[in-house]
Amino acid sequence: MTTASKSPLVSAEWLAERLDSPHLVILDATFFLPDQGRNARDEYLHAHIPGAHFFDIDVIADHRTHLPHMLPTESAFSTTAGQLGIEEFTTVVVYDCNQFMASARAWWTFRTFDHDHVLVLDGGLARWQALGFPTRSGPESVIPHTFKAIHRPGLVRNLEQMRDALGHAEVQIVDARPPGRFSGQEPEPRPGLRSGHIPGSHNVFFKQLIDEETQCLKPPPELERAFQAAGIEVGKPVITTCGSGVTASILALGLYRLGNEYAAVYDGSWTEWGQREDVPVSTC
Repeated sequence: MTTASKSPLVSAEWLAERLDSPHLVILDATFFLPDQGRNARDEYLHAHIPGAHFFDIDVIADHRTHLPHMLPTESAFSTTAGQLGIEEFTTVVVYDCNQFMASARAWWTFRTFDHDHVLVLDGGLARWQALGFPTRSGPESVIPHTFKAIHRPGLVRNLEQMRDALGHAEVQIVDARPPGRFSGQEPEPRPGLRSGHIPGSHNVFFKQLIDEETQCLKPPPELERAFQAAGIEVGKPVITTCGSGVTASILALGLYRLGNEYAAVYDGSWTEWGQREDVPVSTC
């Protein structure tokens, strides 16, 4: 059994006791897939945790590429984080109202830019509201600060690194997409993508890590069983992938909870891999 590390999660009760802390910034990082038909920013303005600012992964991204919500540059992230009132020693708590999409992505992004004072609200806004804690509508005021991002390349993988990983038995790749999409039996929601998965990768559908009733991450023993059932040794290096790097971050969050603090995310994920004809695809 893997020993869990310090938890990357905080409870709604923990956060409620610290809402007025001057050294805490709360971010609503809610993201919806196109077929969900919901607007995350509108929902934030309708109801959010008091004091929370909106963290839009499609805006806080590298716009020099056609790929969705890719990591921004160090400079761009430094500016954005500072505008959100974050500085070096600020504790950041991120949440969402869509099963860790994209609070886990925001959490991973801060860590990728060398800010480890970042936590995820377990159960998100749904859990917060279920426990009767208050929400607020409208925008929130913010006092800008200076933030310096430093890129940690070890927590992210690009296309060339994924090419190099093919055929290496010691490289564990785990895909967060639903089983039908992983196997190629169901089409991709984005047009122009082939169906299937990166050869040699394993499948752990991200919803396997989430308790349906509480919307919280499952306890470590259950998380570990999910990864082990897919053939993943959680204590060894892992690269996570998905459709576009969002739910892959949920797998990285689960692995961190199990003590694997250095699981990397393939940023382009299947949106990049599946559209190319010069990389192999498996459907078995």
